[in-house]
Amino acid sequence: MLNRRQILILCGAWAAAGFPVTDLIGSAQAGPRDAKKRLAELTGGVKSQKGRISITLPKVTDQGRFVPIRISVDSPMNENDYVKAIHIVAERNPSPEIASFHLSPANGKAQVSTRIRLLKTQVVVVAAEMNDGSVYLGKGRSKITGGAGGCG
Repeated sequence: MLNRRQILILCGAWAAAGFPVTDLIGSAQAGPRDAKKRLAELTGGVKSQKGRISITLPKVTDQGRFVPIRISVDSPMNENDYVKAIHIVAERNPSPEIASFHLSPANGKAQVSTRIRLLKTQVVVVAAEMNDGSVYLGKGRSKITGGAGGCG
């Protein structure tokens, strides 16, 4: 295994030889299949259903580094029916998994708000794991304009 210094020396030698460093490193980018696979891993492969999830995401933004997102799940959040976890993945980021939030009835509401980074225009997929083992999916799309997004 190489340490950081050795990697920097290797990249410098590669660039000095006239080769682009991007050829050495590569451009890792996930796709919809990767996002779907990661969601399956996060939710235990349970077959998902549509509904119950509301996603608020800007339709168009020039700030790929700071995209606000609000997710709410229709749930009474009581001992018999509550959201255990909310998972967010982006289909076209270098790494599809963005965040996971773990909830309990003590939260009172199944709602989370945060800011996420998006590399480019893409679909954001949200999965809500319920206490009974069921999983609900929701999707939102945001168009990133005006330059590079936040992951590149």
